[in-house]
Amino acid sequence: MAANNLGITGLLVYTPKKFSDYRGSFSESFNLKLFTELSGLSPQFVQDNESISKKNVLRGLHFQIPPHAQGKLVRVVAGSALDVAVDLRMGSATYGKHAKVLLSASEGNVFWIPPGFAHGFLSLTDETIFQYKCTNYYHQASEKSIVWNDSALNIDWRITAPVLSPKDAEGVKFVDFISPF
Repeated sequence: MAANNLGITGLLVYTPKKFSDYRGSFSESFNLKLFTELSGLSPQFVQDNESISKKNVLRGLHFQIPPHAQGKLVRVVAGSALDVAVDLRMGSATYGKHAKVLLSASEGNVFWIPPGFAHGFLSLTDETIFQYKCTNYYHQASEKSIVWNDSALNIDWRITAPVLSPKDAEGVKFVDFISPF
């Protein structure tokens, strides 16, 4: 299993081994022992989520505040997406910085985003199926959002007019955000 560090402590991208033959292919999308070896963590996942998005749908930048903060292990099982994580940890040297990863079903790569990050993705294909494991349950009152195109974050989404939900179009500006992390 190959792993990449993205220059922001805590974020991790890895690609599970894929075994292919005349029948198709097989891979372990998650193995706790291998994940622990790569990250030093042994997260307990309590909820799996899946979204299906049309091309140019942007979801994010979402997070939940403590005590309901979530770590997320994300992957694309059909299509592809540009995935973004923004560091919201006040004491971090990379506070307010972001990392981008191209996730695709063909690559099979997986992205770990620990608690303390805002997360979002842009669907690059029709019917992109995005799956993620969470370390905490969804808690509506703890859900927050930073506006996707905030100039202070300087995220190049490669699109100027994505398809957005009303919530994502009206997220808080980063300059007005007071981090609980």
